[in-house]
Amino acid sequence: MRLHNLAPRPGAKHRRKRLGIGESSGHGKTSGRGHKGQKARSGGSIRLGFEGGQMPLIRRLPKRGFNNKDFKPVYAVVNLDTLEERFEAGSRIDEAALRAIRLVHGRNDGIKLLARGTVTKSFTVEVDKSSAAAREKLEQAGGSLILREPKPKQTKAVKAAKAA
Repeated sequence: MRLHNLAPRPGAKHRRKRLGIGESSGHGKTSGRGHKGQKARSGGSIRLGFEGGQMPLIRRLPKRGFNNKDFKPVYAVVNLDTLEERFEAGSRIDEAALRAIRLVHGRNDGIKLLARGTVTKSFTVEVDKSSAAAREKLEQAGGSLILREPKPKQTKAVKAAKAA
């Protein structure tokens, strides 16, 4: 096989549909838009969820309850097997080291260590949270785990006192 023999599979390439190019093209006159009506007009698009004047589904359904999902802490997850691959034995691993090698990026509320994989090297790991299995595996390999102190939640009173 040579470069001049290469071709796309039959049926993989299509000609562009040329609209409004006369009756004999098959796409003349109304150009595939049917006859009249809002969708036939230029600029005739309707917004998402619009049901032609009928009460939209989103407004018909009852709204109940409360969701506090936006305020839940989000932790960056790091697994033991990843640390085993990326760090030398005896390393001190903290947030700065993880960000330096791009294992953790973006904004998050802390780092959580999970127990996927095995550990043969000993590390000193400083994170915000850890699973019990991850702690056990790390200590069996001769490493140590340091859990950082949780950041205190700031209430309105604390923020007001800081502002004053």
